[in-house]
Amino acid sequence: MKKYDVSRETYQNLATMVEMLRQWQEKFNLVSRNSLPEVWSRHIADSAGLFKYLPDEVDSVYDIGSGAGFPGLVLAIMAKEKHPDTKFVLIESIAKKTLYLNAVKEALNLNNVKVINARAEDLPLPPADVITARAVASLDKLLNCVFKLTTRQTKLILPKGKTYQEELYEALKKWNFKMSVQKNEESIDGVILLLENLRRKKQ
Repeated sequence: MKKYDVSRETYQNLATMVEMLRQWQEKFNLVSRNSLPEVWSRHIADSAGLFKYLPDEVDSVYDIGSGAGFPGLVLAIMAKEKHPDTKFVLIESIAKKTLYLNAVKEALNLNNVKVINARAEDLPLPPADVITARAVASLDKLLNCVFKLTTRQTKLILPKGKTYQEELYEALKKWNFKMSVQKNEESIDGVILLLENLRRKKQ
């Protein structure tokens, strides 16, 4: 985490999140058992690497399928110091995971976080400035899910694995968007897709 230049307080908050994750993992299956021993590299650092792609001026970030808080909760912890006015909405359809997210929110006094137990496509929320999602769905399905939560200016920050080119191929059959592909420094095969100006293609 040193290379992301977080303060001692931010690091301590992330460490508290990790400790709570280990405790809650015993009751609920929040992350895969194989990834838990490598939680700092596999989950925390991978999520923290997205922080630099947040715009300097951003009011709202929606994290779709937050799960155990990756990347949304990690980004909210980091933003508490550097972007204190940014509001993070963590959207998760599995109730037990939202219990965990709310527990971490309360423990760390994250007033910049709101947790919603619902599916993103069912929510009557205003569009977000930024949308994040990690290991939720294929790109086409994800874009269909979040489209009504976007404007042409909404920025999507989406970490993807080695199949990202196949996902792009399928998504481009139905969608137009401005795109940048960035290397994911925490993953050998991974990339980070930065999308803007999302539009449906006319069928």
